[in-house]
Amino acid sequence: MTTTYWARPIEETALGELRESDDAGRPCRPYTDDEGGAPLRCCLRPSTAGERIALVSYAPLRRWAAATGAEPGAYDEQGPVFVHAEDCGGTGRRAGYPFARPGVQRTVRRYSAAGRILGGRVLDLGEDPHAVIEADLAEAFADPEVALVHVRAAEFGCFQFEVRRP
Repeated sequence: MTTTYWARPIEETALGELRESDDAGRPCRPYTDDEGGAPLRCCLRPSTAGERIALVSYAPLRRWAAATGAEPGAYDEQGPVFVHAEDCGGTGRRAGYPFARPGVQRTVRRYSAAGRILGGRVLDLGEDPHAVIEADLAEAFADPEVALVHVRAAEFGCFQFEVRRP
């Protein structure tokens, strides 16, 4: 599998903040994951049974805009993400695209450097999810106006990962 683009986990500084209070202003409430399988955005892997995790509200575009000076306006949104309750040391680049399973759907949104949405679509990941995501990212970044892409779960709107211009 060839991967041209890299999924970015939630950055360490943001994770530290989210583990105290999420982007909706609610305190973090860790719990023990009895079943496993929660898509962890700190290390971009599924949780395993027995791990301490938390479900928090995260506003990725807002955080990116604060760091870059962009003004997303009404496109600023927040949604649920799972993270480890404590630092897992798991951030960094990884091959492939996390949480890309055959047959699922993902919403892909493209944003300009000013934080404005440039388009979006729902992708049916089919039998070769990595190839579908790779092709969509190649199309997105062929447009010089696209600065970053957010990938979300279509069914719940959960933020999956971000890809920035290479």
